[in-house]
Amino acid sequence: MFLTLRLLALSPWLALRAPLVLVSAGMAALAGIGYTLLTGAEVPTIRACIAALLVLVGLALGREAMTLRLVATGALVVLLIWPESLVGASFQLSFAAITAIVALHEHPRVRAATMRRDEGVIARLIRAILSLLLTGIVVELVLAPIALFHFHKSGLYGALANVVAIPLTTFIVMPLEALALLLDAIGLGAPFWWATGQSLDLLLWIARKVSTFPGAVATLPSISSVAFGAMLSGGLWILLWRSAPRWFGLLPFAGGALLAATLPKPDLLISGDGRHLAVRVNDGHVALLRSRTGDYMREVLAGRSGELDPLVDLDGVSGARCSRDICLVSLIRGGRTWRIVATRSPYPLSRPGLAELCEVADIVVSDRSLPQSCRPKWLKLDKRQILKTGGLAISLDAPEIESVLSPGDDHPWRRTRQSLNTDATVRPKAPVREPGSAHSAAADRPGLQDRAAPSNLRDGNI
Repeated sequence: MFLTLRLLALSPWLALRAPLVLVSAGMAALAGIGYTLLTGAEVPTIRACIAALLVLVGLALGREAMTLRLVATGALVVLLIWPESLVGASFQLSFAAITAIVALHEHPRVRAATMRRDEGVIARLIRAILSLLLTGIVVELVLAPIALFHFHKSGLYGALANVVAIPLTTFIVMPLEALALLLDAIGLGAPFWWATGQSLDLLLWIARKVSTFPGAVATLPSISSVAFGAMLSGGLWILLWRSAPRWFGLLPFAGGALLAATLPKPDLLISGDGRHLAVRVNDGHVALLRSRTGDYMREVLAGRSGELDPLVDLDGVSGARCSRDICLVSLIRGGRTWRIVATRSPYPLSRPGLAELCEVADIVVSDRSLPQSCRPKWLKLDKRQILKTGGLAISLDAPEIESVLSPGDDHPWRRTRQSLNTDATVRPKAPVREPGSAHSAAADRPGLQDRAAPSNLRDGNI
């Protein structure tokens, strides 16, 4: 839009007679749509394109381009086309960020402090940097609960890194990419691709350097839906109001943050295929059942455990005895000793020996279907059971189980979900009763209890 407007304004005849703002906005809209198609028209890019088109329409009409009404209109358009995106991290992060930016710069004091004025280049640059830093800090605060809820971690120094990263991307990386792509048509793009690579290396170096700062990442193993809803409601209240009542939103936000911070870290994490198990051993570290667990799964389990330190292996950990085929782990929680048995190889096991081991175990975990003779004291989580529950997170101090799948999850895509269930993401569910309690609601949730299992297994209410 900028280039088209300046180019056409060079003609006095056009400048006096043609609606150049409207024409340049139309050219910019075509460029945005072309870029969206060029990059594959993925949903996040389409959402950004819709927002950009709304901004261009506002500019063409001579209206204030960036307002909360614009944000609301963009969100409405997206939700009409993709209503399921409301619960996704991409929609929540993108619209939370733009809402925070618009609400911040609509505030009279912020607008007065950041507006352009007749001053020297140095003062103007300092004002721009401070505006960018303030915007980054506000965006980081707004996005932190969403990032912690979906990814169990959030960066704390993003605003500082963006002071360099955003200008670098806007004024160096993107122009170099455009020039390289343009000059490729005549075979002269190679030097610009090299320069683009160097600028991207610098961008990645900044990201890695900032991530090594002390306290650069905050982790949280889980946020309940209640806590997350309270924080979102409080944040929206603060952003949407313009007068003094906006600060009442701090109450639900602080309450949700306190509730999220006090949730206990899980003692056991089981992936949706039963193959991967993470155990919080007695010294507080998190250990993995399989030493050859891939980097992606290690990262997922570490994030869900709320751990920044690298995960160790169960072999050699105090309280664990492992062979090539099976592990027995003893955990002291809630004033008692819990014994967890987990298989770790595909080879057949001795049925009498397995049955004897199951008798002394409180929980048995396996990625295979175990025989009826395996009857642990509390939970038998073999392949058949885990396909019904999905990934699991278990806390043992006050026994509580969280599962991916729950009653009412019998959706058309459920069969595919069971066959491909390999993630370790869990969602908070109702707490279970103490093993051995007189009443259990497991019968209300079909699929967990084994008909041949003893009664104390049925106390494992998921």
